[in-house]
Amino acid sequence: MSRSSVPRTSDASSKPQLTPDDWVRAAAEVLVDKSVEAVRVEVLSKNLGVTRGSFYWHFKDRDDLLSHLLTWWRDTATEQIIERFEKRNVKARELLRELLALPFHGEAAQVAAATELAIRGWARRDEMARQFVDEVDAKRLAYIAQCFSALGFDISEARKRAFALYSYELAESLLSNQGTDKQRDERRVFMERMLLRDEH
Repeated sequence: MSRSSVPRTSDASSKPQLTPDDWVRAAAEVLVDKSVEAVRVEVLSKNLGVTRGSFYWHFKDRDDLLSHLLTWWRDTATEQIIERFEKRNVKARELLRELLALPFHGEAAQVAAATELAIRGWARRDEMARQFVDEVDAKRLAYIAQCFSALGFDISEARKRAFALYSYELAESLLSNQGTDKQRDERRVFMERMLLRDEH
């Protein structure tokens, strides 16, 4: 039986019990605001207003939490986005336009970009994080290339355009303060025109 499935005694004065997601999100906030080195059980416990013992109901140790954090990022920033596109059955051309617009989704895009920047910095010096980043990059590039292939481009051309689109997305997300809203929109329109021209 896992620790999370063991019944816990309740106390009328106790706070609502935290879920694993609560800990993961708290860890993500510390990662973004400080660094992965600052993601420690005692820090998170203090931020969440609970004892350290509460942490061990959900995670074996700090490394287990960090693995869950990376899995959460991969799923929310890639798998779930692709799944939403697939469920809507969006045509390839419109889907590519929506992908180009992802960096413009307001505060949600800013939070996602900050999280991604922190994780990529972490991945520069940690093998586990690097493996997750490599997996995410490969998954995103393959999906974008698939969209270009659906427009009639051969696989070589589809991959090149996918790399260009993905590079633009990353740059626009991480350099969100560069230029006015009008200039950012002009860049998006330029990339759309450049990447979708010569459609077969």
